[in-house]
Amino acid sequence: MNVAILTVSDRGAAGHYEDRSGPLLVELIQRHTTWSITQQAIVPDDQATIAATLRAWCSAGANLILTTGGTGFAPRDVTPEATRQVIEREAPGIAEALRAESLRVTQHAMLSRGIAGLRGQTLIINLPGSPKAVRENMAVLLPVLPHALALLTGLPGTESDHQTIRSA
Repeated sequence: MNVAILTVSDRGAAGHYEDRSGPLLVELIQRHTTWSITQQAIVPDDQATIAATLRAWCSAGANLILTTGGTGFAPRDVTPEATRQVIEREAPGIAEALRAESLRVTQHAMLSRGIAGLRGQTLIINLPGSPKAVRENMAVLLPVLPHALALLTGLPGTESDHQTIRSA
């Protein structure tokens, strides 16, 4: 699987802030999977730039794009809006699960506006910008991502893992 990691931060893109969440995502993916990190970038909180980057990475064959940052209430937090411009189908259960688990840790989790969705054979997931929240969210995601990506990319045998419920 090809993974791309996008940090969204005005200060990070300007070089005024050291991105810690993007490198943490790289570390977690490399430690827990055999997937390849094929793209990594830091962009400013600009909706058009974020959307263009997501589209380009989908076209380049990314199976999973993880964004970090730009999901809060600040006026320049526009990552969810940019993601909505790009995705073809939402995957609300992912964002709901991340917020639900994060609410166990902090009430501020309800302020996260991150979304998840699909474009072609790419799954895009918005994560908060803090390394602590990234670590917590990835603990929820890592167990389900292999199956999600197998379904999305149509790996042989994936559908057989599903059981059909039949009415009596």
